[in-house]
Amino acid sequence: MIAILIFFGAHWFLSLFFHSFFLHRYASHKMYEVSKNWERFFYLSTWVTQGSSYLVPRAYGVMHRMHHAYSDTEKDPHSPHFFTDVYKMMLNTVLIFRGFVTGKNLPEAEFTQEYLPVWDRLDKFGHHWATRAVFMAGYVAFYVYFAPNYWWYLLLIVHFLMGPIQGAVVNWCGHKYGYSNFNNGDHSKNSSPFGIVLMGELFQNNHHHAKDDANFAKKWFEFDLTFLIMRVMNKLGIIQLIPAQVRS
Repeated sequence: MIAILIFFGAHWFLSLFFHSFFLHRYASHKMYEVSKNWERFFYLSTWVTQGSSYLVPRAYGVMHRMHHAYSDTEKDPHSPHFFTDVYKMMLNTVLIFRGFVTGKNLPEAEFTQEYLPVWDRLDKFGHHWATRAVFMAGYVAFYVYFAPNYWWYLLLIVHFLMGPIQGAVVNWCGHKYGYSNFNNGDHSKNSSPFGIVLMGELFQNNHHHAKDDANFAKKWFEFDLTFLIMRVMNKLGIIQLIPAQVRS
């Protein structure tokens, strides 16, 4: 049982960190500068930690920029205020995302003008159904070996869909439940003042107020774990944080 809990916690938080750190704060907003070698390392780490639910960075970045430009309007790819449940919201998101990955749908030019990280060979490999199936088989094998009973197998659903589940929680809860520090003209909320379980991603109201600021926490009682890790990486010279005022 302990092995399962450690594996689940490691998968959740490592996947979530690279989701927030690389896909969101770099691919979408480029909140920091990084060398090409480190970019490739973070790119690879995102694929490994997300595994079967890998989200292609360039498609994620474009779609997230759309989310900010059209926040909580009919053109928002995932506003909970235009869908009856989270499943329908995420189905719409998946269709748009796949269209961008395959090139069947082309985004508006304004969403591709800023830098987007691209690694075509890894994206084609990581996005392929066979690669995803291998990751899923690995998760199942781990549970077959370590799970004390079959009830634990229910957690495999989360492992299989880790990235989209995290995105669904953030986009649904972060635009429906919580408190607001700022009037952004949309429905963005700060769902929790602690921000640990989603590593700062549920400070949606703060983030929509200052989308280029790497620190999503704005009040003394708010805690953005991803940003604290980024500060350490900045001190070590791994990344170079870009002040929000320079971007604006």
